[in-house]
Amino acid sequence: MSKKMRIAIEEQAMSLDEGSLERLVEAAADADVVMIGEATHGTNEFYEIRAELTKRLIVKKGFTIVAVEGDWPAAEAVNRYVKGFGDGGTARDVLRDSFTRWPEWMWANEVVADFIEWLKSHNTCTNRKTGFYGIDMYSLYESIDELLSFLSKNPKYGADLELAKKAFSCFEPYNRLPDHYALSSAHFTDECISEVSTLLSSIQGNKGRYDGHHEENLNVVMNALVAKNAEAYYRELLQEDAISWNTRDLHMAEAIKELKNYHEDAKIIIWEHNTHIGDASATSMKDAGMTNVGQIMREQYGKHRTYAIGFGTYEGTVIASSSWGESFERMSIPPAKFNTWEGQLHGAKGGDKVLLFTYYTRELFSEWIGHRAIGVVYNPEFEAFGNFVPSRVGNRYDALIFHRPFNCANAPLNTSFLTKKC
Repeated sequence: MSKKMRIAIEEQAMSLDEGSLERLVEAAADADVVMIGEATHGTNEFYEIRAELTKRLIVKKGFTIVAVEGDWPAAEAVNRYVKGFGDGGTARDVLRDSFTRWPEWMWANEVVADFIEWLKSHNTCTNRKTGFYGIDMYSLYESIDELLSFLSKNPKYGADLELAKKAFSCFEPYNRLPDHYALSSAHFTDECISEVSTLLSSIQGNKGRYDGHHEENLNVVMNALVAKNAEAYYRELLQEDAISWNTRDLHMAEAIKELKNYHEDAKIIIWEHNTHIGDASATSMKDAGMTNVGQIMREQYGKHRTYAIGFGTYEGTVIASSSWGESFERMSIPPAKFNTWEGQLHGAKGGDKVLLFTYYTRELFSEWIGHRAIGVVYNPEFEAFGNFVPSRVGNRYDALIFHRPFNCANAPLNTSFLTKKC
């Protein structure tokens, strides 16, 4: 580590404690869009700190939307629960029953369940209820099912029902397996593209007709949006990685815009991985032609109206899978190399840290250095070859929370052997 960097970290860092969390809340308070990341998709402490910051932003600063890197239909069931639209039960029941598709542990876990119970309780005490929404787009078939179910129960929307049936019949030959559609789409896609585009255009053009009871009108529009954009995403999986990545993040940005418009520009908190909320233009992603939600939010709303909080860890444990779709397991995260952001933050004096990046301090943290990113698929032995994204963290985020050892992997709700106390 350069002496200049060590001095900058030691002079600017605050200890991660009650005082620094309050400083973070105040720093983010004036933003319309606050993005809170995570360095892994399966470590308790990231989720716990993010939930705590979110509670404070809701209670003290008037934020009323939580939008997560999860599918719309599953999260909509949670939204119905926290707003009192559903049939009762508990947060654990709703999460366990809704987030059933891999990687289910991202949202069906103990920390999220505790937050959802808190949010439901909070909503019973206020007229300004806070919603919980999914902005991802993997739910191609589930979203079409939701549309068919709703439209079938409401014959007055007959024209859109016929369009939804046509869209469903287009995808039906692929046995509800998006990867089958991706393979087949190399030869035949025009019909499906046309069907889902026509469906979305019709629903958006006539959304004033839909009943707003229990946000049914929003649910229809968002499921149609998912169907259209998911079709494009799965079709593009066989092309360059940057193309499908951008389609997914552009969809999430579009979903955020729909939520803000529906709720009359309410203040929104976004929960996603660092790779989505940290401005891609301040990382090596830009060299690959990739954008992300964090970059798009800054471009659309301005840096002064957005606030991005990233996370980092030196070592610890995580829930992840060794390959896509495989069973998850608890894995150890090895100590970060010295020449990474995590290694340098660990090497500076002090323990867990919070860095706030302002007009006066961003350039102190503008060196291009690798920054750890662990997704749902992780192989610790190969970490050095693909889990560190060269980043200028002072420009990528507005704040960074660093925790040296993370000792607690997520406790998924659908298992018993991983739920022991950390």
